[in-house]
Amino acid sequence: MDTPHAHAPAPATRATGQPIGNPQRASDTDRENTAARLRDAVGEGRLTLAEADERIAAAYTAVHHHDLAALTADLPAPPPPPAAAARRRPPVPQVLLLVLAVAWIASPLPFPWPLLLLAVVVHRVVRARRERRAVPGPAAHA
Repeated sequence: MDTPHAHAPAPATRATGQPIGNPQRASDTDRENTAARLRDAVGEGRLTLAEADERIAAAYTAVHHHDLAALTADLPAPPPPPAAAARRRPPVPQVLLLVLAVAWIASPLPFPWPLLLLAVVVHRVVRARRERRAVPGPAAHA
């Protein structure tokens, strides 16, 4: 019985008999990533449709990593993935102001002591915003 891998070419070997490249078996994800890279190369104009069809078919029948590497060896390295979006910090000053206002309302003390804390927090928030606007970002240097 003919198996799909019966006609797969034997990996190239060095004089020592060890396979060149990575002798590990390729996963379905590896094959899919290689096929996606080949499709992208067609979109960029680096491969013709005929070349891409041939290479994609070979990618899906590849057994080892070095088989997949050979299919994309003449293509430039893929671009790095985009950087993850920076996480925003919770609005600490606003939450602090709310907590202080509630404490002031609930406080039995006659002197409005939270007003002093509110003034300090508001001053720091305003100063921090001014400093952020004053510092030029990376786009300002271009």
